[in-house]
Amino acid sequence: MHSVSTTDASKPALRKRLLTMRSGLTADDIEAAGASLACRALELPELARADTVAAYVSVGREPGTHALRDALRARGVRVLLPVLLPDNDLDWGADEGPDGLVRAGRGLLEPGGPRLGPDAVTRADAVLLPGLAVDRRGMRLGRGGGSYDRVLARLARAGADPALVVLLYDGELLDAVPEEPHDRPVHAAVTPSGAHRFV
Repeated sequence: MHSVSTTDASKPALRKRLLTMRSGLTADDIEAAGASLACRALELPELARADTVAAYVSVGREPGTHALRDALRARGVRVLLPVLLPDNDLDWGADEGPDGLVRAGRGLLEPGGPRLGPDAVTRADAVLLPGLAVDRRGMRLGRGGGSYDRVLARLARAGADPALVVLLYDGELLDAVPEEPHDRPVHAAVTPSGAHRFV
């Protein structure tokens, strides 16, 4: 793990540093990492036994989710994908594969089929969360939009307790990330080199 303390890096500064590191990745780097992430993630018992997984479509230099989503669907897992609402909350739709995705705002790809409602995520056995880093306590640093903070709050209100898993690159597991009172730890992070459990 890298040494980053909550006192020497604000969330915006740390996000900028991590995004700068990701900007150096090539398309080949991203594809290779995505294939390794899929293999490592599928070894997690929480994903191996899941009937429904809330995932997301990776874009840009995010760790790739395409191979993992394909593998989950091939196993008969129902995969849900987010649809960004105007207020930054998330609705959900079923992942019908690459041909079922449509272009949306902010460079996102979303499922083109029927909307299932924001509460659909509460029925997932596992939720894959995007992130820039996770620390040794399982605290996640997101992009700062707040969409997944709302998802986590919705899960808590519903009494739902799915496995919370973040997909990262090697080097994005840190000693500490800045946190706020509403932040909630995740159960695991998966990197191309392996799975890391926290709670």
